[in-house]
Amino acid sequence: MSETSYEPQSEVDTHVLIQRLQAGHVDAFAGLFEHYSPQIYRQAVHFLGNEAEAEEVMQEVFLTLYEKASTFRGEAALSTWLYRLTANTSISRLRRRSRQQEVSLEAYLPQFSDDGHHRERPVRDWSDDIERTMVREESCQLLREAIDKLRPLDKAVVVLSDLEELPQRETADILGLSLAAVKARLHRAHLFLRSQLETSLGNATV
Repeated sequence: MSETSYEPQSEVDTHVLIQRLQAGHVDAFAGLFEHYSPQIYRQAVHFLGNEAEAEEVMQEVFLTLYEKASTFRGEAALSTWLYRLTANTSISRLRRRSRQQEVSLEAYLPQFSDDGHHRERPVRDWSDDIERTMVREESCQLLREAIDKLRPLDKAVVVLSDLEELPQRETADILGLSLAAVKARLHRAHLFLRSQLETSLGNATV
């Protein structure tokens, strides 16, 4: 009787597949690749903005999965483990790139006078504006360029929380950060992105 080939439909099914892979059933690898490769590739594109590099990252991630499946203990979901591999591999590539465009976010934190008032314009919720600007191709490119200026870890927080729409707790688990650190980095990144978009679109308020 031939071995059964599994098509994963849920996290439960993928748990079965990882167990089969750990037991030496190489056919399970194809099922895992089929299930997770679209998400891994999309996430890598968000990180790197380059399809060729994203393809390489995806290959690295699945090579690691194949070689180190035995180290997966199931404390977290397999998807979280794979997203962590993707994030770490992408961040390493980002850090090897030129640091010329990276900016410190400290200048974009709100500044307060002695009486407690903002020295510059009040901080407003930018998410609705981003949603509207992303409808237009030009604004999408501006947002992409602004995100690319973030430091790798700040960019990772934005990619996972905003572009991948993962819960902040899962973002923290993937990146090995505390929830408070994720919230702080995301807040600072949002301030920076809003400032960059307002300047680029000619909407900066004095």
